[in-house]
Amino acid sequence: MTQSVLETSGLRKSFAGILALDGVSVAIGEGELVGIIGANGAGKTTFVNVVTGYVKPDAGAIRFMGREISRLSPREITRLGVARSFQIPQLFLELSVLDNALIALAVAAGYERVFLRPLKRPQALEQARALLARFKLDRYADYRCATLPQGARKLLDIAMATGGHPKLVLLDEPTSGVSKDEKFALMDTLLAPLAQSGAGVMFVEHDMEIVERYAHRVIAFHEGRVLADGEPKSVLADDKVRAFVTGTPANARTRDERRFDAIA
Repeated sequence: MTQSVLETSGLRKSFAGILALDGVSVAIGEGELVGIIGANGAGKTTFVNVVTGYVKPDAGAIRFMGREISRLSPREITRLGVARSFQIPQLFLELSVLDNALIALAVAAGYERVFLRPLKRPQALEQARALLARFKLDRYADYRCATLPQGARKLLDIAMATGGHPKLVLLDEPTSGVSKDEKFALMDTLLAPLAQSGAGVMFVEHDMEIVERYAHRVIAFHEGRVLADGEPKSVLADDKVRAFVTGTPANARTRDERRFDAIA
């Protein structure tokens, strides 16, 4: 593995006596693209919330670029270089796409109070338009966010999260609410600029087609623990993963295996 950007050790978190994380230890390398899978309630989103500071762990350690961050606030963690998107995009719906980008860049630059008029300087506008262009959103620049299709909202949320040039990006179900016809195009569009930046990416996903196509590595969660961790084909073929995560029979073949059979 390349040098670790993120390392967690023995993470534990309970809610009302129910363990959501039970000794989770993982490491994410520079530029690595990791899919996080698991049934509802397996601990996936709790893991993302703990890593990004929205929930404090009961025990364990989180190190980002070698620094312990488990007690830092979400904003402090963001400023160190950890970005995240949400399952429901966090946008200013009554403002334009360009205004949303301007605000994201101002926050990434450390402004505590953001007022749009001072932000609309030529250099700031140029940076905001460049950010939108990286995610193929420039054509929507003057649209009000409330009018955007779901796929464009997802892309904008992710674009805004990356305004500070993060070293690690966490995506919570990036294709949820997106049609089958759009999901691959959306993933291609959002992952291309992240790959160019060299950022590590972790994405929580229920769609196994997305996981199988895009992840370099897959971590499967079950009942707050890491059930399997490895390259996608081996993890998705694991009997326990099939029983507790994907719900496929142990003798079921993967899509790649079916494709091979068809070619043969």
